[in-house]
Amino acid sequence: MHNMLSGWSLGAALIGACVGTYICRAIGVLLSSHIHQDSEIFRWLSAVTYAMVAALTIRLILLPVGLLETVPVWTRILICGLSLGLTLYRPGRLLTPALFLGTLLMILYGVIQ
Repeated sequence: MHNMLSGWSLGAALIGACVGTYICRAIGVLLSSHIHQDSEIFRWLSAVTYAMVAALTIRLILLPVGLLETVPVWTRILICGLSLGLTLYRPGRLLTPALFLGTLLMILYGVIQ
């Protein structure tokens, strides 16, 4: 079977994808002045976004796939608890120290095992 995207058709596909992407972005920029961030729809979208992030985080902790699956559940929960404890200890700070602590502890666990 011939490669369907070769020669000029590859360039046309790239240009079409760029035009489609930038048209959507341009429409978003034009409509952004008419959108109010305090509206009910944005509060709902924010709640749904946070719920999805929380659900994906819990799924990574309790039902991981791949290499993380080899780490025992109690270890994953302990590391998450320590990182969360650091976040709650300094609530005004950024999340970077907690993320760094969690990553460092997982790497340390991997090195020890």
